Amino acid sequence: DVQLQASGGGLVQVGGSLRLSCAASGFTFDDYAIAWFRQAPGKEREGVSCISTSDFSTLYADSVKGRFTISSDNAKNTVYLQMNSLKPEDTAVYYCTAEVGPCRDYELDYDDMEYWGKGTLVTVSS
Repeated sequence: DVQLQASGGGLVQVGGSLRLSCAASGFTFDDYAIAWFRQAPGKEREGVSCISTSDFSTLYADSVKGRFTISSDNAKNTVYLQMNSLKPEDTAVYYCTAEVGPCRDYELDYDDMEYWGKGTLVTVSS
């Protein structure tokens, strides 16, 4: 069975940093799109970032470009999301998702990834 385990969420002050991890199992890790989505209270879910584990190409939402960095350690079947310069509007539950193949150009526009893990809560306090 495909399993995606997100961790690393927590409470951080404005301007601080957190690193989320997504540990994957149950599929051939090196040919998948692994994406992070988030959902803030009362808001729709939105795509944050995606990485293609085959060639490490990446996508970012405009709202996080320059602040967040996604990376993949294929040897550990783990994807990371380094989040710097955090803002209150980054507060949300973050979900790790996966789908076979590379990240499509529109990957972050639709929350239709095939596999979803349970979320991890990030709270940025001011």
